Amino acid sequence: MIVNKLKLKRMLENFFLEDLGEGDRTTDLIIPKQNQGRLVIMAKETGIFSGVDIIRVGFPLLNESIEIELNISDGSQVKKGEVLAIIKGNVGDLLKGERVILNLIQRMSGVATLTNQAVQKLNCSETKICDTRKTTPGLRMLEKYAVRCGGGFNHRSGLYDGVMIKDNHIEYAGSIKLAVEQVKKQVGHMIKIEVETETMEQVIEAVDAKVDVIMFDNCQPEQIRKLVSIVPKEIVTEASGGIQLSNLASYRGTGVDYISLGFLTHSYQALDISANLLIDP
Repeated sequence: MIVNKLKLKRMLENFFLEDLGEGDRTTDLIIPKQNQGRLVIMAKETGIFSGVDIIRVGFPLLNESIEIELNISDGSQVKKGEVLAIIKGNVGDLLKGERVILNLIQRMSGVATLTNQAVQKLNCSETKICDTRKTTPGLRMLEKYAVRCGGGFNHRSGLYDGVMIKDNHIEYAGSIKLAVEQVKKQVGHMIKIEVETETMEQVIEAVDAKVDVIMFDNCQPEQIRKLVSIVPKEIVTEASGGIQLSNLASYRGTGVDYISLGFLTHSYQALDISANLLIDP
C-alpha cells in the first residue's frame, strides 16, 4: 500500500473544506492577514512517525508559498520533545491547516507505533504481521500505509482486489470445494483466492481445492502448528481471530506465514503530537 498523491490531495481538500466551511472566523477576525510566522510540529511522546506526505501535500493546498522543513521520515522513531517539522508562511493559513494536519499525522503515527509494537512482540522472522479491512471509513489508504511504516504488511485493500471465501459464502455454496469451483470458473488468473477455515477437515478440503491462501480462524497456537503441517508450501497460511498484543508472542514459531490483526487500525491510540505557533516580529 502506497499513498496515491492525487487521491491524497482530493482527500485533504475535502477535509479542509469540512473544517473551514466559509472560513476561520476566529483567525480572520483577530490576526492581520499579512502576518508571517512558523508552526513548530513536535512529538510529545515516543513512537513511530507516519504522515510526511500529509504535511508536504496539505499545507501548500492552503497557500503555495508556504515553506516546509521536514526533520523526519516515515517509519522513523521519534522521541518526546523532538521537532518533526517547521512550517513557515502566512499565520492565517498555518492555523487553518493545523488541526486537519495534526489529526491525520497523530492517527497515522498511532497506527504505525502500534504495528511496530506488534512486530516487536511477535519477534518472528518467518511470520509477518498484517492488517485487515477494519479501518476508519475514508482513511483506509492512510491507515494501511501507516501499518507499512510500522513494519507490518497489508492484507487486501478492499472487497475488489481479492477473493476471500468466508463461512457465509461456504454455507451458501454448499462446501468449500463448490465455492472455490464457482469462483475459479469466473475469476482471472491475477486474483488470489483465500478460504477461511476453522477445522482440520476444512483445511484439508481447502488444500484439495488448490486455493492460494488458507486462513486459520480463531485457532490456538498448538492447533495452528498441526494445521500448518498439512498445508503445502505453495499455499500461503494466515492466522486471525482472538489474537491480541497480550497473547501475540504465543504464536511465535507456529509456522504460519501471516497473522492479521484488526486492532492495528481500529483500536490504536493517536500519538501525541503538538503544533506551536511562533509569530515573526
